[in-house]
Amino acid sequence: MIPIDGQQKKTVAIHISRSDGKGTYPARRAAMITNALADEIDIVYLCGVDSPPVPEGFKAISTPSNALFLQALASIKPDLLLRDSGSTIQEEIEKITELVPSIIHFDDFGDGGKCADLVFQTLYVESNDSAPDHYVLGRESFIADEQMASVKHIGLRKAQLGPLPHLVISFGEEDEGNLTYRALRHIMQLQIPLKVTVLIGEQYAHDTSTIRMMALERRNTTVLVPPYNYAEIYAAADIILCASGYMPYEVAVMGIPCVVLAQNDFEVGLAFPKEQHGFIHLGLGRKVKQSSLLNAIMEPLLHEPLRKKAIARQTALGLGDGKDAVCEAIRYYLEYPKRNTSGGAGKKTSDMLH
Repeated sequence: MIPIDGQQKKTVAIHISRSDGKGTYPARRAAMITNALADEIDIVYLCGVDSPPVPEGFKAISTPSNALFLQALASIKPDLLLRDSGSTIQEEIEKITELVPSIIHFDDFGDGGKCADLVFQTLYVESNDSAPDHYVLGRESFIADEQMASVKHIGLRKAQLGPLPHLVISFGEEDEGNLTYRALRHIMQLQIPLKVTVLIGEQYAHDTSTIRMMALERRNTTVLVPPYNYAEIYAAADIILCASGYMPYEVAVMGIPCVVLAQNDFEVGLAFPKEQHGFIHLGLGRKVKQSSLLNAIMEPLLHEPLRKKAIARQTALGLGDGKDAVCEAIRYYLEYPKRNTSGGAGKKTSDMLH
């Protein structure tokens, strides 16, 4: 299809890989961007060994090695590469800059990000060092799933707690530190009535039999394995216990009191799920004390002012609407590429994002 102005459609290559324990969100984010731009741009996915399934109806090229990845870029000559593959290295991205006019990365904490033209750091860390000008740090780039729309700010609409408050435990797709088991073991000691729903992730690598046995021993405790409607389950919670990656952003879209345990040292350093944004962050999950965890869960349930304060802080952030800004950035870099890979210099980046 040739647009009315006679110009050929631009091509965007997308590379997503499961990395850094980030779960399914990078793939979901790519799908939302893809669907938003599909009518105006040709999109092709480059799939490595760790890439999630490609959204239905889109072209995919298998690139199981770095050499084949570069070969594919040289062959298809995309106008822009959109990459969400964890922390990259500078040498690799320098090679890509010779092949692709514009490069946008998501959540890249490696040196390769310095060579990209734009980096959206939705996950970000507190630092005294200023970020390079082409890094966009902060929560504004978070894109909420469409199924979250009906439960946005649901915490503001909930009346007082019922006689059986509902705790949802969800430590993502992999749960590398098996915090699901650790948390449930501690919660078994709670003596007050509490409904507990435990969500097991798609890539959960640990034995679930012990968790299931514990759930059988505790009243009103359920263990769910995929598929399930996670937005519906989260929205039914009065308090959520989760890891420190993308899920706190999703929780803040809904406005639900939330206790956070970090899976690793990287997650400990993430700056978003903190008290000023309506979260109780207890640090590394493997080091948390039982008393600290149980107190953190009970406080918002027992004290209404604390609960309302957490909900108000989360919903005031106005999260979830980052898709338009991200799509506009993609359109801009397609229109004004940083490099002319066929020779000559590209147009300088404007200050549209700063």
